This record gives sequence, C-alpha cells and structure tokens, in this order.
Amino acid sequence: MSNLIPKLASPVGLILIVSLVLAIVTPAEASKVRIKDICSFQNQQEQDLIGYGLIIGLDGTGDGTGAQFTAQSLANMMERMGITVDATQVKVKNVAAVMVTAKMSSHNTMGSHIDVTVSSVGDASSLQGGTLLMTPLAGMDGTVYAVAQGPVSIGGFNVQVDETNKIVNNYTLVGRVPGGAKITHELFSQEENSRELHLALYNPDFTTAHRVAERINITYGLAAFPVDAGTIRVMIPDSLSYPSTRIKFVSDIGQLQVVPDNPARVVINEKTGTIVAGQHVTIAPVAIAHGTITVNISSTPVISQPDPFSMGETVVTQQSRLNVESERARVTHMKGAVYLKDIARALNKIGATPRDIIAIFQALKQAGALRSELVIL
Repeated sequence: MSNLIPKLASPVGLILIVSLVLAIVTPAEASKVRIKDICSFQNQQEQDLIGYGLIIGLDGTGDGTGAQFTAQSLANMMERMGITVDATQVKVKNVAAVMVTAKMSSHNTMGSHIDVTVSSVGDASSLQGGTLLMTPLAGMDGTVYAVAQGPVSIGGFNVQVDETNKIVNNYTLVGRVPGGAKITHELFSQEENSRELHLALYNPDFTTAHRVAERINITYGLAAFPVDAGTIRVMIPDSLSYPSTRIKFVSDIGQLQVVPDNPARVVINEKTGTIVAGQHVTIAPVAIAHGTITVNISSTPVISQPDPFSMGETVVTQQSRLNVESERARVTHMKGAVYLKDIARALNKIGATPRDIIAIFQALKQAGALRSELVIL
C-alpha cells in the first residue's frame, strides 16, 4: 500500500488513491453511515425565491451607460421618494443592477432570516463594498415570501489602477448577504401534521432503500415500507404522533445506521486527468498492453560564410534532425475477476500515467471487460 500511493499521485490528477484506501478498509468501518447522511426528509417543503434589486455604494465599479435598465431603475426609485430624475441623464457609476436569489423551507418561520445571493446583470466590474437596497423576493406563484437588504460580502477584491494594471482576487461579480432576507410569508407544509414521513435517498438504489426500511422496522416494528429505489414511506406510531414526540421520532430515525450499497462506477474527468473508482469495480480476465511512440523533430541553425572577396552573402540555413523513440509495449495479465486494489497494482506495474489510465479504462469498457458504469465528465 505504501509503495503504491507515490506512483499513483501525479500533478495531472488524483488517481484512485481515495478509492484504493476504501477498498482495503473493512466494509463495517467504511460503509456504515447514518440515515440522515444518505436521505432527506420530504416533509420539508422548499421554495426558490428571486428578485431584482440595486446595489449602491460602489467605488466607481458599478454599471456604465450601456446598462440602461440600471439608470431606469434608479430613476424610478428616486421618483417614488419624491425626486424627479430624467433616466436618460443618469450617469452614475456607484450603482449596479443585480438578481437576488435565495431558498427557503417550510421550517423558516415568519421573522427568521435566510442568506441571499446577488449576481450582477449589467457591466459592473465589482460589487465590492456595496449595499443591497430593499428587494422583495417572490416564488414561482408570484407571492412575496421575503425582503432582502444589507451589505454584500464577495470574499475577494478587485483593484485596478488603469487599463493595464489590475489585481483581482476571487470572483467579484457575485456575492452574498448573510442573513440578509427576512421571511414575511411562511411556506405551509401539507405534510407537517401528516401521519406519514417520506425519506428520499440522495443516490436512489433498491438495495439501500430495502436496508433503510429494514433498519427502521427493527427498531420501531413494521413502520417503514420502500416505495421505489429512492423513497421510503415511514408510518408514525400513534404514541409518537404528538408534536414533541414526533420531532424526537424523526431525530432518532436520522441517527440509525445502515450500510448503503454503492453501485460499481468509475468517474473520469478528462480535463484534469482525475479518476475515481468505487470499491466494487471489477475487471474480467483480460491482458493490458501499454506502449507509446515519441517523435522528436529538432532544428539546428547552420551558418554558411562566403569565400573572401567573393562578393557572396552570409546565409543561415536550418538542418533538421528526426528522432523516433518507440517504447516497448508492456503487457500485464489479469486472471479472473479482480478488484480495485488489483487494478491499481497492475497499472502501477506497467507505469501508466493518468492519461494512460483514462485510455485504458475506456478501452476496457469497449471490450466489455470493465464491469461497472463509466462516467466521463
């Protein structure tokens, strides 16, 4: 194990290290998790909120004259305050138009606060130091559920002396207002007082759904029933249907531990050369050959001098040299179905690089030898 990791680690990407560690750890230690870590409770309703607002107080980094909607919005706001302004004459650089987004749940009561995200929609160069003005946030039904306002945090900076001298740290056109939205209208949950509780698996799987229901039934009797690969229906016992005992019941279910069944899957990111493989990945009996051909073309300048008093000119020419290096193909054999640690050992043996391993996995999938799902990002 200790001599595998240095060879697998590469500047190009992380190659199977995490998966290899998981493969050699016992299943009870590696896979036993709480139900709350693999499921969500569907009795909690959620609502996406959106609104259009203005950020003021920018240090000359706001929208320019090309963003006419910003000037019109500022003029409309000033008019509501009793000041008449011609939108065509508004030329301020300290204001930026933004879209404000947030997410609330049925557990957010009236008067509570949630975080909001602001994103520039004009040609502003930075939202640093700005303050979001009062912005109503509505759902898809048009109902205003919250009102957002407050200072914007972008977690970076943008300093520009002139067009050629500029320092930027992080992205400065998207920021957050922590706790900036106040709930003005609660989201009613129809299942809040229901006698049923639905659990939704983050990664739907029939085996995992069966194990979750089985674990709940061991503790509370016949109370859980798998509906499909991603949903488990839980019946709340009569003795636990009161609000106080209901909360404890939901909390206790979340703390129960199960062993989820993960599908055999290999995820490849060709952009970064990263490969992550699950512990259940196996390969059928196969022989893997690995070899490359490198062609190197070099050019050397050659100076030709004329004879004395010949009235000739000095000429510079190029002399090309072609060198072809063929690496001997290295073949490794896999007999019988092998697991991830055997794959890592075999690929280390032939000296495969991250890019080589990607090509090898793709070839194994085409040959029908890779007994797993292959996901390419």
